[in-house]
Amino acid sequence: MDTRQDELRRDLDATLQARKELGKEYESELVDSFMKRLDARLDARVERSVAARLDDEPAYRHRSRRPGRGGPRPGSRLAVVSLALGIPLTAIAGDPGHGGIIGLLACWAGIVGVNFAAAFADRREEQRTRSRDDWD
Repeated sequence: MDTRQDELRRDLDATLQARKELGKEYESELVDSFMKRLDARLDARVERSVAARLDDEPAYRHRSRRPGRGGPRPGSRLAVVSLALGIPLTAIAGDPGHGGIIGLLACWAGIVGVNFAAAFADRREEQRTRSRDDWD
């Protein structure tokens, strides 16, 4: 038997012995007292169990879902949209009447610049949230 069960059994025996000595008029107070001690022990046991489970679980389960932690990243949407818009923009900018090769280079430099800025912002936000998580 567990020592906690032994203590609980002794408390119950002591409560029953006190009831025999004091009589039925103190029965409700004795039962209330025993129940309060039992509740306190159960609460402590539940807290220990929850704390042990939280310690055993991986850290990612406790954190809210953030970009970059599974699933598609917001930057990947921008990359797909950039490529989809890059096709007609390439046709327009590559037309000799609208700029030719210079227009084409300017168009793709803009697309690459926007994607680079978005990726840099995502990485910076990820580092900022990671540094805050170290204090949790």
